[in-house]
Amino acid sequence: MTFTGAIGALCMFPLRQIIRVCVALRIHPNALTFIGVLINVVAAYFLATGRFITAGFIMVVANIFDFIDGKVATELGAVSKFGGFWDSVIDRFSDLALFIGLIYLYAERGRPDYVMVAAVASTFALMTSYTRARAESLIPKCKVGFMERPERIVLFMIGAFTNRMAAVLWVILVLSIFTVADRIIHTWRELRRAEREASA
Repeated sequence: MTFTGAIGALCMFPLRQIIRVCVALRIHPNALTFIGVLINVVAAYFLATGRFITAGFIMVVANIFDFIDGKVATELGAVSKFGGFWDSVIDRFSDLALFIGLIYLYAERGRPDYVMVAAVASTFALMTSYTRARAESLIPKCKVGFMERPERIVLFMIGAFTNRMAAVLWVILVLSIFTVADRIIHTWRELRRAEREASA
């Protein structure tokens, strides 16, 4: 086993135990998803009060729930279309909660520049998800661009644990803009290609 494989196995061990307990207790995966957003709201509170390291640890806990809900759904045979929809909607609320926490923090500190950075970053974070969802109603797949939710959450955690949240917001903002643009261009190209094939 490689070193990274060993680290992965070590991290997965407690998660498997949590999944096993949830399955044994027959906790519905939709409930786990909802618990995750509630914990992220608590993380947002600590972001809003400038306690970044505490917020970082709480985000780790929240994302354990975000990780295990799908695994528990599979184990319980409770995978459903509504479950996927619910998970996607709740993820957007989780994202917004974190951004709102930062907007409040920078407003309290009298930093309107970073209020705007956080607000615009949250807009493009939502548009990242929307452009993919809308595109995939027109084309088979639109999973292009780098800044998706997992990368965004990792960056939030890095910002929290290193006390470099302002810099992280800029990274999220810039990469989210490029991701949205990439998805728009990709969708346009795929639709043009489909039109040419249809008219050929």
